[in-house]
Amino acid sequence: MKNTLRTIRNFLVFFLLIAFVITCCLMLFTSMLQRAIGRSFTEAEITAAAKLTMVNVVLISAGMAAADYLRRKFTVERPVRKIIEATNRMIAGDFNVRVDPVGAFAADERFNEIIGCINRMAEELSGVETLRTDFIANVSHEMKTPLAVIRNYGTLLQAPDLPEEQRMEYARGVTNASRRLAEMVTNILKLNRLENQQIWPQTAEFDLGEQLCSCLLQFENVWEQKNIEIETDIADGVQVLADAELLSLVWNNLFSNAFKFTEPGGTVSVRLTATDQHALVQVQDTGCGMNAEVGAHIFEKFYQGDTSHAIQGNGLGLALVKRVIDITQGEIRVESAVGSGSTFTVKIRRA
Repeated sequence: MKNTLRTIRNFLVFFLLIAFVITCCLMLFTSMLQRAIGRSFTEAEITAAAKLTMVNVVLISAGMAAADYLRRKFTVERPVRKIIEATNRMIAGDFNVRVDPVGAFAADERFNEIIGCINRMAEELSGVETLRTDFIANVSHEMKTPLAVIRNYGTLLQAPDLPEEQRMEYARGVTNASRRLAEMVTNILKLNRLENQQIWPQTAEFDLGEQLCSCLLQFENVWEQKNIEIETDIADGVQVLADAELLSLVWNNLFSNAFKFTEPGGTVSVRLTATDQHALVQVQDTGCGMNAEVGAHIFEKFYQGDTSHAIQGNGLGLALVKRVIDITQGEIRVESAVGSGSTFTVKIRRA
């Protein structure tokens, strides 16, 4: 119905336009012809010419309307239909759809620009959907472990004649599992806010060395319990213009990993050097280290090189670190070898 009405409307537009133009041209031509030959046309001659002109106007209008209909059908409606079908499939959740470009003579080249944007959008949405699916699967998997621990220990605590020593052991298990679950949820929320850019850097100038020392001292109990030796080589007066709260996430996670993977009696080293443009922070440990395959994935969400989960973690800490470094336009790299420990190097622009 819409196509029919559009065709009729186009015909009327062409008819009125052609009728106006031909009428003006004929009136001008007739006037000049009469002056040139020195005679006036009779009413019968003018009537016959007007009828013939009317038929010609109708035929020309119909021809132009038909040509416009075919043009729109093949150069506009066909690519538009392909685009609508693709977008409807994306709305339904099929992000693997791609729209084939139209031929150079079949439609306006700008349709290919639109099609290119739609294909890139579908590709990005496909990647996001994959990440979302993996994220949900990983979150569900990671939550199952602490929840199972809490459930099992909760069941054991219900035993009527439970010795005090075992009761305290089970209670500590519940507490540790709930703490791990809370930390994971907190990290997920932080990472989600960072990835959706709901956290914007609040830059201010501060002493990076003082911040590193402050963050390091928060782990004093850990290194004392594991008898870990601390080595520091921190340059004085290194001022940086950055978001102190975001950078504290970086240091806390790097220090936490260093102490977590360093065996009792090992060493953790922290170094800070600076140039006029950059500050360089190195966090080195003498832990178990990792191979190149593990090192290539450690900044991915929920990735854990220790597949046995012997060392507790949820694989979000280094993903947070990488996202913060990206936001602050810094760089991070890791050097590691199995049995030789790891060295994380962070490069931050000072201004």
